[in-house]
Amino acid sequence: MKRIGLIAGNRKFPLLFAESAKKHGCEIIALAIKGDTSPRINKLVDKTYWIGLSEFGRMFDILKAEKVDGVVMAGQISPRRLFSKEINKSKELRQILQNLKDKKTDTLFGSVARMLEAAGLPLLDSTIFIEEYLPKKGILTRTQPDFDAWEDIYFGLKLAKAVADLDIGQTVAVKSKAIVAVEAFEGTDQLIRRAGKIARGKVIIVKVSKPKQDMRFDIPVIGLNTAKNLVRSGAKCLAFEAGKTIFIDKEESVALADRKGIAIVAV
Repeated sequence: MKRIGLIAGNRKFPLLFAESAKKHGCEIIALAIKGDTSPRINKLVDKTYWIGLSEFGRMFDILKAEKVDGVVMAGQISPRRLFSKEINKSKELRQILQNLKDKKTDTLFGSVARMLEAAGLPLLDSTIFIEEYLPKKGILTRTQPDFDAWEDIYFGLKLAKAVADLDIGQTVAVKSKAIVAVEAFEGTDQLIRRAGKIARGKVIIVKVSKPKQDMRFDIPVIGLNTAKNLVRSGAKCLAFEAGKTIFIDKEESVALADRKGIAIVAV
């Protein structure tokens, strides 16, 4: 793959991918989403096309015209935009949503993946070139989970996998084997903040991949924002699935967690 089309969503994942792919000698053509993608993407890729959600159909024309070898989806589109007026301005996007059996993440992205494939644009594993950002099993912080934390981690793992299998979310918050909060459309950061308020701190956050995770999209991602929200919520520990979770800004995040006495574990 020498010429890759990057459908870039929000936050750092698209930037990280672009940097890594360039180091591997790839030419990157980015489709940046107005209102979501960081302007920093311009400096990291060979060419950028800025499009709005209302221009969804234009995406396929651009990728075909640029003759990319494959496509990567990195980063999210703000979930609230699914209910915005922008959707009604795109005939193609409106038709897709009307024909879906439901609007779960896998259903939505799976439909886009099939459209790309039908247009001769193979969708690639989004972790290509960034395997070093997928931590292996182990305790990443100097701060160690105590016995009670481990009990909650294993309790939360089963719950999180069950929730992920239903394609509701990929993260749960537990405390003393009580289910404090379950991630849905709002995302992990909001879940952590909500759990902190409900349980008054000391929660265990558990994040996993789906049992049948499609590595082409919706990969679990954590980073410095996650760590900052752990601090704000008074969380006790973050446990995430090893080998299937992208950890951005790991050193800064781990250092912050250690300063605040929070354990971070890849399980």
